Amino acid sequence: MSAIGQRPSLIDRVSEIRNQSARIEELWSSAQIIEVGKGRIRSTSEGLLFLTANDAVGGERYFLGIDRTTDIAYFAWASGVVDSEVEDYLTLRELSGGLSPLHLEISMHAIALANWHDAHPHCSKCGAQTRVDLAGAARICDVDLSQHHPRTDPAVIVLIKDRADRILLGHQPVWPDGRFSTFAGFLEPGETFEQCVSREVFEEAGVRLSEIKYLGSQPWPFPASIMIAFEAVTDAPNEARPDGDEITEVQWFSREELKTAAENGTLLLPPVVSVARRMIEGWLGDVKLDRKKLAGETWR
Repeated sequence: MSAIGQRPSLIDRVSEIRNQSARIEELWSSAQIIEVGKGRIRSTSEGLLFLTANDAVGGERYFLGIDRTTDIAYFAWASGVVDSEVEDYLTLRELSGGLSPLHLEISMHAIALANWHDAHPHCSKCGAQTRVDLAGAARICDVDLSQHHPRTDPAVIVLIKDRADRILLGHQPVWPDGRFSTFAGFLEPGETFEQCVSREVFEEAGVRLSEIKYLGSQPWPFPASIMIAFEAVTDAPNEARPDGDEITEVQWFSREELKTAAENGTLLLPPVVSVARRMIEGWLGDVKLDRKKLAGETWR
């Protein structure tokens, strides 16, 4: 399988100007601005709704970067008044399948930043209130002068194959019937990514792995993760079993079995925007899915 997630960034984050307040203010005055808050983005089912600086008064500003092609600057604006009941504020999950690569990239960045800022209003050292610093890339405490930076939680996700080149997928109890996906879990302190892959898969599916190979990564701000994707092989496919807690069913699929099940509606695949879906479709190769026959997108 070819590597995934290797597309270059469409946005230049221009980190060297984040402490240049005059330059940031100049960019803000002509920027494309998206309103964010409570895990939502101001948008419609058609896509993002951009504001101008005149529309975005008060709140907090987070600089996202500059479009490498058009030189347009993008900002996120946390107005503090996002209403989850208002139709024009959608979650990234509701939006992502219909966004262009550029808009998906800035949305992932915006939501991840907004989630972090919202969760860290106070200094972890002295408890005083913090404020935005470095154009949104950090927060600073004016009492002890400590600077605080966003953290991202790494999680591994793995496509398990056997020697017959089938793949193993699992079902979580919170998902609708028929929904299966690849296996994933969070990195623990002191673990390598490869150790985490082996541990998570054995805990959830009961199989030992070899030939663990890195495929790529994907930001996943739900609320603050990055998915590190791998593929791996097991020599004991018959030992696969669900742990009964996080995974309640496991199933092996050949390419034709997966295509048939997905197209007749008995198998619900992960969303198109997810790295899990790209891993599965990468493994399918020349066996193409008829998207018109697939069930609709489901996140839960």
